[in-house]
Amino acid sequence: MKEIYPSYIKSLARLKEILQAEKTVANRDSSIKRFEFTTELAWKLIQVFLREQKIICRSPKECLREAYAFGVITDDERWLQMIDDRNMTVHTYNETTADEVYSRLPQYLELFESLQSKIVV
Repeated sequence: MKEIYPSYIKSLARLKEILQAEKTVANRDSSIKRFEFTTELAWKLIQVFLREQKIICRSPKECLREAYAFGVITDDERWLQMIDDRNMTVHTYNETTADEVYSRLPQYLELFESLQSKIVV
């Protein structure tokens, strides 16, 4: 966990920083890319944390469901939507989709910050 946690914290800080910037196409796109990185690191951090608790999960959604059951995260539905948004932005590029996902990033930031407060190394 000591390897992934600092990367998660740094990625979260960078996402928070870009979300405070003025909305431009470049900043929107940068925000989405940073969101993708942070989402990947979040579920992998959860996976490592759960493995230390002897709970094995292999996919992002499986890990999130286990984390919810374990009490590490509190809002299962938004986390699952986040994974769907991440999958959509990684595999498809569309202006409308980008704007829709960008509009949800502040609520995802709340989830990432909550995870940071629950898992401390």
